[in-house]
Amino acid sequence: MREFELQPGEHEVLVARKHWLLFAAELLPYAIMAVLPFAIPKLLPLVPATAPYSSFFEYHSTVARAALGVWLLIAWTMAWSTFTRYYLNAWILTNMRIVAIKQRGYFNREVSSLFLSRVQDATTDVTGVLESLLNMGDITVQSAGAEDEFHMQNIPRPEQVRNIILKYVGEKTVAAPV
Repeated sequence: MREFELQPGEHEVLVARKHWLLFAAELLPYAIMAVLPFAIPKLLPLVPATAPYSSFFEYHSTVARAALGVWLLIAWTMAWSTFTRYYLNAWILTNMRIVAIKQRGYFNREVSSLFLSRVQDATTDVTGVLESLLNMGDITVQSAGAEDEFHMQNIPRPEQVRNIILKYVGEKTVAAPV
């Protein structure tokens, strides 16, 4: 089951998600959170004042193991939530429209679409050194209707995606009768 149904003669051209490096950066705190209980017993003896506390992190007791399990479960759940948001947030370009799928929570999803015949302009914004080096940026698609614009943030190769959008917009305007 899809979030939207393709119309007759419609096919997917491109699926865009936020840049993978930003996703990896969002996962980094949870990776550190998962490694921290195993690193603390090794690091505490390095500072003489904290050396006696390293025995608290040996996880020999049932309570300590349960606390470790809860800690790792929380880290895993938060990392999985980040992956879910990354994977389910997508911008899909078909030969007839642009569909934006925004996953706001586990049970809160927003799906909106913009027909290419209503697109008036598509602009890209690549701001910053990191964005320029990674070739990622934002695309704003302006429409002629009640919706002001579609905004796609931090997607890879924004100029290429914009050119594909404008290519299909150009095909729709050429094919539309006057």
